[in-house]
Amino acid sequence: MSNGDILVGEIIGTAILILFGAGVCAAVTLRYSKAQAAGWVVIAFGWGFGVLAGAYTAAPLSGGHLNPAVTLGIAVDTGEWGKVWVYVLGQMIGAMLGAVLCYLTYFAQFQANVRTKGTTEGTADEPVPTLGVFSTIPEIRNPVANLVTEIIATVGLVLPILAFGLTKGLGESGTLVLIVALLVVGIGLSLGGPTGYAINPARDLGPRIVHSFLPIPNKGTSDWSYAWIPVVGPLIGGGLAGLIYNAAF
Repeated sequence: MSNGDILVGEIIGTAILILFGAGVCAAVTLRYSKAQAAGWVVIAFGWGFGVLAGAYTAAPLSGGHLNPAVTLGIAVDTGEWGKVWVYVLGQMIGAMLGAVLCYLTYFAQFQANVRTKGTTEGTADEPVPTLGVFSTIPEIRNPVANLVTEIIATVGLVLPILAFGLTKGLGESGTLVLIVALLVVGIGLSLGGPTGYAINPARDLGPRIVHSFLPIPNKGTSDWSYAWIPVVGPLIGGGLAGLIYNAAF
C-alpha cells in the first residue's frame, strides 16, 4: 500500500466512522430529533455500524485501521513502524471531517439547542450539552479509574483484532470487518458505561477539536482537562495488546 492510498483510505473510512458514531449520539441527544432518548443500545449499534461502513470502505486502500490504537498494536506485533504516521494523520483528518459532517447533518437541531418545543420565539430551556455528541465524558470523574477503563476496553478491542488475523478465512471472505463491528458493539454494551468507551484516540480528540471551534449555541465546554485520558488510555491499551499477542500467540 502506498502512503497516498493509506492516507486517503484512512481519511474516508474514519470520516464515515465518526459521521455514523457522532450522528447516532446526536440523534439520541438533541431536541427535535426523531431518535431522541432512544438509549445506549442504539448508540452502541450506531458506532458498530459506523465501524462496519468505514472499515469496509477503507479496507481496499489502507486495510481499514481507523484507530491509532489498532495501528499501534499492529506495529508492536509486526515491528513495522514506517507507515504508522501516515495512518494516524489520515485518522485524525478523517475524524475531524466526520465531526464536521455530523454537525452539518444536524445543523438545524444544533441551532435549536436552546429552544422550547412548539415555540418560534426565544424562550429557552436549559441547553442540551453538546460535547457528548462528539467526544466521551466519564460518568464518574476519576482519572485513574477512567484511564484503567480505557486501557482495558482497548485491549479488549485490539487483542481480538490481532487474533482474528490467525483465521485466514475471515479476511479472505470479508467477514473480518463484520466481526470487528460486532466486537465494537459488544464493547459498548459491556464496557462503555463508565467512560463512553473512546477506545480510539482519533475518535475522541479529532471531534473534540472540532467541537471547540464549531459555532453551536450554548455548546458548553470541550472539557480539555479530561481530553488526555481517551488518548493516552487507548494508546497504552493498543500497545499492551500488541505485547500480549506477541507473548501468547
